[in-house]
Amino acid sequence: MKAAVYYENGGPEVLKYEDFPDPDLHPRGVIIKVEAIAIEGGDTLNRWRGPLMTNPHVVGYQAAGEIVAVGAEVTHLKLGQKVATVNNWGSHAELRSVPARNCWVIPDGYDVKKAAAIPVTFGTADDCLFEAGRLKAGETVLVQAGASGVGVAAIQLAKRAGATVLATASSDERLERLKPLGLDHGINYAREDVVKEVMRLTDKKGVDVVVDSVGGPTLQGSINALAYRGRVSMVGAAGREPMVVDVGAMMGGNRQLRGVFLGAEIMTDRVHDNIQRLIDEAARGELEVLVDKVFPLSDAAGAHAYIESRAAVGRVVLVP
Repeated sequence: MKAAVYYENGGPEVLKYEDFPDPDLHPRGVIIKVEAIAIEGGDTLNRWRGPLMTNPHVVGYQAAGEIVAVGAEVTHLKLGQKVATVNNWGSHAELRSVPARNCWVIPDGYDVKKAAAIPVTFGTADDCLFEAGRLKAGETVLVQAGASGVGVAAIQLAKRAGATVLATASSDERLERLKPLGLDHGINYAREDVVKEVMRLTDKKGVDVVVDSVGGPTLQGSINALAYRGRVSMVGAAGREPMVVDVGAMMGGNRQLRGVFLGAEIMTDRVHDNIQRLIDEAARGELEVLVDKVFPLSDAAGAHAYIESRAAVGRVVLVP
């Protein structure tokens, strides 16, 4: 098979399009013929500085496609089904071997490219808002990096739950594209002081829940933007800068900071069923998955570079 591989960490240019051995079938797994690869922020982070679990390494969490082989111990999946998959690596390839537990059935007729982007992004956003953030109707939410995959999901899920939704992005144009999803107030972080703008928009009350996938200095701003008893769900380090925060700023307002990592619980019934629910809702038109741009797998380097330009709104997808 063909795959996008790299031999050392670095910028997008380390990705090479090469022949790679076909994956083996595990008795409790399946092999899919990949039709769409949704590039995660974690994929670019792993390429940049993550461990090379294999060498050459095929990076990537999320891919969707058709099941072409089924392990002897798998009973709930069958040949020909379309599934979205998640695994620690291996998405940037024409074939993928994954545990059957890491597969979610795509309803007939639903766009495979969109389905590929749902498990990690929408599953993470849902956990940030409801499992960790305990969001209730009538509360106010701030979504940092609103144009990211998690951001696009969080805006929709928060609005649907009855929240007032604020979000940050690097340009007015990107913020405008988020308004049809439920964004009430956009904050251009390249021009405005986010905390000051949050306080202005909330009449100095602050927000009840923050979804922060950026980390670094942004995380302190997320804490400072909280209302009394507000909660921050910290879910990433897309900013690639050290996270140094003053936790003392949380005490007076009885505020909370909680880390969220979907991967730690993705094998549980709770998370597995929740992701399937989100895929089914998207297939019924109740949630929108934004695919900003599609690249061929042979240009994985170009796709990674485009993501890192911060021009995308939603997910960037590779197609073998």
